[in-house]
Amino acid sequence: MLKIAFDPIYAHPLPEGHRFPMLKYELIPGQLIREGLISEDNLFSPTAVPDDVILLTHDANYWHQLRDLILPPKEQRRIGFPLTEQLIERERRIAQGTINGCYFARQYGVAFNVAGGTHHAGTNWGEGFCMLNDQAIAANYLLDKGLCKSILIIDLDVHQGNGTAQIFENEPRVFTFSMHGDKNFPFRKERSDLDIPLEDGIKDDAYLSLLKDTLPGLISKHNPDFIFYLSGVDVLSSDKLGKLSLSKEACKERDRFVLSICKNNGIPVQVSMGGGYSPQIKDIVEAHCNTYRVAMELYF
Repeated sequence: MLKIAFDPIYAHPLPEGHRFPMLKYELIPGQLIREGLISEDNLFSPTAVPDDVILLTHDANYWHQLRDLILPPKEQRRIGFPLTEQLIERERRIAQGTINGCYFARQYGVAFNVAGGTHHAGTNWGEGFCMLNDQAIAANYLLDKGLCKSILIIDLDVHQGNGTAQIFENEPRVFTFSMHGDKNFPFRKERSDLDIPLEDGIKDDAYLSLLKDTLPGLISKHNPDFIFYLSGVDVLSSDKLGKLSLSKEACKERDRFVLSICKNNGIPVQVSMGGGYSPQIKDIVEAHCNTYRVAMELYF
């Protein structure tokens, strides 16, 4: 069964006119249920991740200021969300959903989090709508519990996974791979183990060729026993923040390639959804739902 982390708290209320498309988090599972692709049984509501697990990844002072809502105003502006108790509870549940998804992925091959992909959060900072780095927290949890020896993080969001790169810069057991817009946010990049910067306007064939020429070699060389996949859909040509020119079909083919290579190599994969900022929310939801459709087709 495809297990999917979701809770209504994911669709957090924001000030009117805020550019973050929070509504997508309730529309994605709703669409999948309407299609009959999943049922309520596929969804699970995570609890809040404990402090000690967060502190495997994030600096104690940063986390305590975030948790207690006393982060300096400048740091709050860098995140882009007004801090509230409900927002912090949301972040904790998202992170735990990714951890739980790792166990389901080990059981079924693949598992999803409707939210997550908060890859701009570093050890002691948050930015770009990211506060707790869910996949980094889950990766450190797996290592701490002795459940994995070699982890690959595949970040195909249009923005570099700068927080993830910084967190694991001195961790040889985690290989970070980010394929992202070169001239896009964050404008001060960190160094992933492998970065592939993309020129503005790159189209389907060139993008997919780069990915297909790169990923099999990473799998062969590093032989990961677990993979995290950040499947942002802000690579679409319709995305107002993305600057790339991919079609929905290419985005779906990207997901098919990544998930196929995980399945064919017998490597469990946890998928977090990442960004998507197309003006029409239906385009965001459709592209995200394609990732689930591909997973159901390949695995179930």
